[in-house]
Amino acid sequence: MMIGVSCLIQTVLSTLYEVIVPLSIPVLAGALLYRYQKLDTKPLLTLYLYFLSPAIILDTLAHAEISYDDIYLTLAFALLNLLVLWGVASGLGRLLKSSAADRAGLTLISALTNSVNYGLPLVLLAFGQAGLDKASVYVISQMIIANTVGVYFAARSSFSVRSAVKSVFSLPAIYAAILALILRSFHLHLPAEVERGVTMAAGAYSPVVLAILGAQMMKVGTMPAVKEGQSVFWTGLVMRLVGGPLLALAVLTLLGVTGTLRSVLFILASMPVAVNAVVLAERFDASPSLVSRCIMWTTLASFAALPVLISAISG
Repeated sequence: MMIGVSCLIQTVLSTLYEVIVPLSIPVLAGALLYRYQKLDTKPLLTLYLYFLSPAIILDTLAHAEISYDDIYLTLAFALLNLLVLWGVASGLGRLLKSSAADRAGLTLISALTNSVNYGLPLVLLAFGQAGLDKASVYVISQMIIANTVGVYFAARSSFSVRSAVKSVFSLPAIYAAILALILRSFHLHLPAEVERGVTMAAGAYSPVVLAILGAQMMKVGTMPAVKEGQSVFWTGLVMRLVGGPLLALAVLTLLGVTGTLRSVLFILASMPVAVNAVVLAERFDASPSLVSRCIMWTTLASFAALPVLISAISG
């Protein structure tokens, strides 16, 4: 028993050193640049959204060793897990007799995870290229969910299907995914010189998005504290850090997902609250202070929680 616990602790510490420490360097750099140089993340977000994101999606999907069964299971998991999280968050909001804004915020906290900015670099370090291949389809699905269902969660009264669809097709990553699927379907390849350029751009994805995350964390941390809605705040925190992983594990077991795909999807579904959740919360007045606090604390907690989860799911 003691040997088993000792091995687990060793594995967790090893994961912390090999995965979290490398990730923390660009995050810390971004935080310090925001604190001391007033780093403006808007140009970097434009670079990430319109160049680096489509580059890594195209580079990964075009060469990914992923089967149609993996694609089906990934999409099934993304949709079923979303429905479960939505149902549980809605039920908890009603149980707490929260306001409509707090219920919307709690749903955003529960359902939107930082699988793109934080999750992809983490998966690459923890599971290698094979893990990144498995993650690519899930990440695309999360981009679509954030720009459709995420908008619905934040603003049900003003939700428009037309504007949501338009929002999705304004994302360059969607077109990169379509191009990658066409290339795969017809066994085609980009010219070698173009492929090298895309691969080079994809290599810049992780450090840039992690630096953006660090700057955004520092920005969220400087927001004024709000004492109201503590019960909803703690519920959101527990839901994302504990409920999210447990529910994801249940859905993965129900679908019969195994192997590397199971590990990757579990970790991506256990990520902290997505930074774009507060963008939606601010835009539609879905309790932005609640969402921003949960982003900060779940992200900080994830540096300790994720090594444990990676060790557990990998073991």
